[in-house]
Amino acid sequence: MHNLSIMAEKLSLDSYLNNSIRNIMSNAYKAVLSNPKEALFVLKMQRTLLKAEKRRKKVLENETLHIPPFLISSIATDCNLTCKGCYARANDICGTKKENTATKEELTAEQWKQIFTEAIQMGISFNLLAGGEPLLRKDIIKAAGEVIDMLFPIFTNGTVINGMYLDLFSKHLNLIPILSLEGCQESTDERRGKGVFNRVINSMESLKEKSLFYETSITVTSENIDSVTSPSYVNLLKNLGCKIIFYVEYVPSDKQTSHLALDEKGIEKMDLNLENLRQTFDNIIFFSFPGDEKAMGGCLAAGRGFMHISPEGKAEACPFSPYSDRNIAESGLKEALKSPFFKRLRDSGLVGGEHTGGCTLFEYEELVKELLCINN
Repeated sequence: MHNLSIMAEKLSLDSYLNNSIRNIMSNAYKAVLSNPKEALFVLKMQRTLLKAEKRRKKVLENETLHIPPFLISSIATDCNLTCKGCYARANDICGTKKENTATKEELTAEQWKQIFTEAIQMGISFNLLAGGEPLLRKDIIKAAGEVIDMLFPIFTNGTVINGMYLDLFSKHLNLIPILSLEGCQESTDERRGKGVFNRVINSMESLKEKSLFYETSITVTSENIDSVTSPSYVNLLKNLGCKIIFYVEYVPSDKQTSHLALDEKGIEKMDLNLENLRQTFDNIIFFSFPGDEKAMGGCLAAGRGFMHISPEGKAEACPFSPYSDRNIAESGLKEALKSPFFKRLRDSGLVGGEHTGGCTLFEYEELVKELLCINN
C-alpha cells in the first residue's frame, strides 16, 4: 500500500507539471504569433515536449522513478560583475577569473553536452543555464545550441551580449536569454554596478531589433516589490520586446540581508500583484519563484520538479542549497536523481512539504547539513 501511495503521489505531481508545461508553451505561442519564425519553432517544440513527457512517464512506470522536467545547470564559475548579495558568489559557485585560478575544476563543454543528451533520453525538457555568468562559457552555450530537443533559458546579467551571441540566438532558437534587472536604473546600478542598467537595456533593444524571444528576471525584495510589479514597469519591458517576466523572490546570501526577503505579508502582496498583472497583460507570461511552487505541493527541489548541477558536476537539491552526495560526471544523471540525500530531503518535509513562501532549504540550512551527513 505504501508503494502504491508513493506511485500515486508521483503520478499526481507528474500530471501537474505536464499540464504546467503545456500551459507555458500555449502562452508562449500566443506571445510569438506575430513572428512566424518563432511561432513555427514553438509549434515544433510543443511536439518535442509531448515526446519528452512520454519518456518521463515510461521511466516512472518501469522504474518507479519520477523524472523532473527541469534542470538548473550552473555552467560558469566566472562573472564579470560583483553584485551585492549574490548567492552564487556567497555559495562559492562563482568569482572573477583571478579568484578562480586555484579553485575546483569545471566540467568541460563535452561533459555538459553528455549530461544534456542523457537528460533528453530521460525526458527532461528544460535546462536553465546559470553561473556565474553563463555567457562567459561560449563553448558550452554553443554545445547547448546543438542539443535541439531541449530548451535552454539562460540567466545572464545581460552585459556581454554581442553580435556573435545575437547570431547564435537567431540560429538556435532553443537558446533563450533571460536578462537580469533589479527594477529601475537606480536599484539595478546600486546592486549590480554603475552603468549596468543601460547596458542591459541596450541588449534588450538589440534583441528586439533582431525579433528574438527573450525574458527578464527580476529579483523581488521587500524594498522594490511595489515598483517592479507595477503596470508602468511591466509596460517598459513590454515595449522593449520582453515576452516573459520571471520574478525571483530574494533569498538572503547571509543573515544580515534577511530583512530584504519577503515576509508573509510580502508574499501575499506578491501573489495579489502577480494575479493583477496576469489579468492586465494577456500577452506576457509571468512566473514567480519560489512563490508559484505553493500550488505544486511545496518546494520542487531535490528532483520533485528540478535539481541543480554545480559547475564541477555536483548534484544539488537547489542553487540556494549547495550540498550534495553525488557527482553527475561520475554517477550519471539518472543515478544522481536516486540520491539518498534527495530522498531524505523529501521525506523530511523540507521539500514537497507545507510551503508558505521563501526558501525552505535556506531557512533550515542546519537541518539540511544534518540530513546530508546521515550515513555519509
